[in-house]
Amino acid sequence: MRIAAALLRWYDGAKRDLPWRRETSAYRTLVSEAMAQQTTLAVVVPYFQRFLARFPTLQALAEAPDEEVMAHWSGLGYYARARNLRRAALAAVSEHGGALPRTEEALRRLPGVGPYTAAAVASIAFGARTFALDGNGARVLARLFAVEDSIDRAATRTRLRALGTAEVPADRPGDFNQAVMELGALVCTPRRPRCQACPVAPACAGRARGLTVDLPRRAPKPARPVVRVACALVTDGARLLL
Repeated sequence: MRIAAALLRWYDGAKRDLPWRRETSAYRTLVSEAMAQQTTLAVVVPYFQRFLARFPTLQALAEAPDEEVMAHWSGLGYYARARNLRRAALAAVSEHGGALPRTEEALRRLPGVGPYTAAAVASIAFGARTFALDGNGARVLARLFAVEDSIDRAATRTRLRALGTAEVPADRPGDFNQAVMELGALVCTPRRPRCQACPVAPACAGRARGLTVDLPRRAPKPARPVVRVACALVTDGARLLL
């Protein structure tokens, strides 16, 4: 399909101004990706700036007490992300001399670093030609390639990642991955995608087949059970019986 040129031209003009894009490093990328999971970027930015001001390096994060790390994360939710981030910092300090490893495979072996985060750091910070498949990326690729299988299936996600990797250019792989994320966040949105503003619309198989709003497909969620509970409260004015 070869969408990189058009997508990168769009990204250069449309990308949001974010602190981890102004100054790129493996550590800053790792922190930003951890914070951005399950959280909107508007919320992440001030937390990221405060976190980096207090823990500017992996060493500083590894040496900080757990309670201080959690205090600087307070309000972001999903606190396992903060614990995993500190565990990764400790491993990097003890096993890699205080720096994050440069390969996707080695990053993947750090505690709490999953496939998406490892690919994102390897691509953005170290120029690895790999594809970081997150929710935005899965949606964009499912539409681009008209993949109608459920993206909840491991086999579908493996296929989408292979399709994405084939599109990653040898130069600017990190920008390409960020461009796909940005496209999913700003244009190829879950509802009401703005196809008329999409830089890769001419190459989109889902749009050509009229499937855009139907993709990506997900496995149906099981019906929520209905539980009926009877409650009673008895009081004599001073005592309660539940």
